[in-house]
Amino acid sequence: MLSRTQVMVLSFLAAAWVAVVAILAVAPDVYDQALGLPIADRRPFEVAFLAALSIFLVIVATGVLRRWRWMFWLILVAFLAGVIRLPASALELAGAIPRQGPAWYVVLQGVIGAVQFVIGIAMLMGYRRSGLWGNF
Repeated sequence: MLSRTQVMVLSFLAAAWVAVVAILAVAPDVYDQALGLPIADRRPFEVAFLAALSIFLVIVATGVLRRWRWMFWLILVAFLAGVIRLPASALELAGAIPRQGPAWYVVLQGVIGAVQFVIGIAMLMGYRRSGLWGNF
């Protein structure tokens, strides 16, 4: 049986994958610019990027499903660090630092950071209440 923490992390991973696929389908230039892809035939690079990301997310999801201890701590640290995206996005939108994409993408990065941080806090609450991968 999956805990709420596991369901929340798996849902986030699935939503992140769907978002990447949607961005690659609708606005591939966002990732082309970020990855520094050549102007010519970019499709193979995009497919390779999506395949590599998919493999990575499957490994992380496997760790979540199997309740790997090290994966819990890795995800917890990464998600708590997501709070850094909020001021970074605000600074990008204010023009204080160079933008890493269009405004909508910068806002999306900020929202993702906020969601990651909330999940990280929930993971901490679950850990304090029930141990690793425990319900929050």
